Amino acid sequence: MRFSDVIGHSEIKDRLRRAVDQGRVSHAQLFAGECGGGALPLALAYAQYINCSNRHDGDSCGECPSCRKMEELMHPDLHFIFPVNKQGKKSGEKMMCGDFLKVWREQISSTGGYFDESMWNDRLDLGKTLKPLISVHDAGEIIRKLSFKSFEGDYKIVLMWMPERMNIEAANTLLKILEEPWDKTLFLLVSRQPARLLTTIISRTQEITIPRIATEDLMAQLIAEYNLDEQRAGQLARLAGGNLIEGRRLAAGSDDLSESSFDMFCSLMRLSYSNKHLELLDWAESFSALTRDRQIDFFGDALRLLRESYMLNAGMGEISYLWDKEAAFCSKFAPFVGNHNIEALVAEIETARAQIVQNGNSLIVATHFALAVSKMIVKV
Repeated sequence: MRFSDVIGHSEIKDRLRRAVDQGRVSHAQLFAGECGGGALPLALAYAQYINCSNRHDGDSCGECPSCRKMEELMHPDLHFIFPVNKQGKKSGEKMMCGDFLKVWREQISSTGGYFDESMWNDRLDLGKTLKPLISVHDAGEIIRKLSFKSFEGDYKIVLMWMPERMNIEAANTLLKILEEPWDKTLFLLVSRQPARLLTTIISRTQEITIPRIATEDLMAQLIAEYNLDEQRAGQLARLAGGNLIEGRRLAAGSDDLSESSFDMFCSLMRLSYSNKHLELLDWAESFSALTRDRQIDFFGDALRLLRESYMLNAGMGEISYLWDKEAAFCSKFAPFVGNHNIEALVAEIETARAQIVQNGNSLIVATHFALAVSKMIVKV
């Protein structure tokens, strides 16, 4: 993958290029950001640029033997670690990501590297309850591979996706090699939730925060992929909030996740302004049954819908990007969201989201959240 294949983020690309060109490559770097923002594609493009033998015009050439193998994700000096699991696993069976490399390559090829944990779980066919993990066996295997000299490139590169999915034994094993790295060995950690990593691991990495994709860049990408007109692409890009994964779902009409979040949001607010507290407890139970990724997505959608409702209440409907069901509901809900409660509502959502991200008990979090919101939804 070349830098030109990564959507937007020109400043970050320039920073990564300068580091390589000036010989200032840190041995461990943490690419932190939402999956739909492009953290993984940036890390892949960076790895390819580092070992390219004919860099020019600020990018890897895409033609040398190293680039061709990198683009096929089959370079002998590029090693991957990612969370894995499978249905029907036998007791004591080792789950090694090396056994899933074909699936991993297909996932990156089909999405351009823009996929989240939920999509990966679906690819592995794990169902709703089974979770993928990075085990100590994978950490040990990487150390074994790194003990050999590089085959072709200047650097031996380890790209770890979702390092927050490491168990404690794997994290401690990784920490040892981060403390005493071999020469010309590079670790690229791509994380959506870096706060869940050991602080000792974070302290040994150079963090690169990957923001969401700029609306203009996302809009151009949606036009190129789906042949949309500018107005429609602009609406979807804004709704997606800089997340290409969400933008693709909206553009393809596969917005089941957003539809589910919208229904839950409507239900929560209707129960809140009707003061139906017992039903709110049922709502919390339904919320807790969702996967953690869906729960996190809900809070993102809730923030967007609250913001749009507040704009309608403030008389700024001309710049609102709502239509169909969302427009119908938010136009009626808008009088309940104003200066008297918008800041408190946003704070409550952000707190609940943070607690879910930190693996808080979802039923307890959702119950407190629902009851707290019910006290704030008042029409003035």
